[in-house]
Amino acid sequence: MAQSSNRSNSTLNPMLAKVLEQLKKVGISAAAILIFLVLWQLLCSSPEATLPGPIQVLEDTWELIIDPFFDNGGTDVGLFWQIIASLKRVAIGFTLSTIVGILVGMIIGSNRLIYDAIDPIFQVLRTVPPLAWLPISLAAFQDSQPSAIFVIFITSIWPILINTAVGVQQVPQDYRNVALVLQLPQWKYFTEILFPATIPYIFTGLRIGIGLSWLAIVAAEMLIGGVGIGFFIWDAWNSSLISEIILALIYVGIVGLLLDRCVELIGNFFLKGQQK
Repeated sequence: MAQSSNRSNSTLNPMLAKVLEQLKKVGISAAAILIFLVLWQLLCSSPEATLPGPIQVLEDTWELIIDPFFDNGGTDVGLFWQIIASLKRVAIGFTLSTIVGILVGMIIGSNRLIYDAIDPIFQVLRTVPPLAWLPISLAAFQDSQPSAIFVIFITSIWPILINTAVGVQQVPQDYRNVALVLQLPQWKYFTEILFPATIPYIFTGLRIGIGLSWLAIVAAEMLIGGVGIGFFIWDAWNSSLISEIILALIYVGIVGLLLDRCVELIGNFFLKGQQK
């Protein structure tokens, strides 16, 4: 009985310590947010303040917060639908950039000559700001929706492509030698050696890419119009509704954080499966 009790305690103690550690992190984060809100309120409480404090923001946007699902037609819809519209564009553009980025990254990473030839072009193109691509895409597609998706694609593809190529180059030579000795077919070498070995690099690129995708669509929507969180922010600015802008920015930040965490969780899942 004593031994069984000791085993139970030894099992519970690490779990309890982990729960307490998580509660500590939550407490620290909550305290930091509270301090930030208090400072914000103090800085914006004077008559000369040009921005509303958190209490004023809450009062001005309460209807938007409690009813994010309303739909009065056109662009007069709740924040839920605004965010969903933006996420749909991000999903299409980011999926395309993921597929193309990984495939092209694998190809150029496997051939040093091709990598050295194309790398300067990629380094130049990846530094172009997202909105600089918008006029070109509008001229090419003659429509705002595919133009916005192209901006997401061209913005997010570079970290995915470059990280994948670097990951391929870091595959140990021993792995390549084993593939040659076993005379593995090209597709089997790709699926069983090359791709698994580059997963950490790929997901590093994906995490950067998803953040850039969200950044790009919010900026692009301010110019293309229609339903979307970016246009909502721009429309609120034109109407001098600063509290609505602040609320939208908070939502943008939260969604961006959740997107990053989702990609991180998927990456951890693949890495754990690879280790097993």
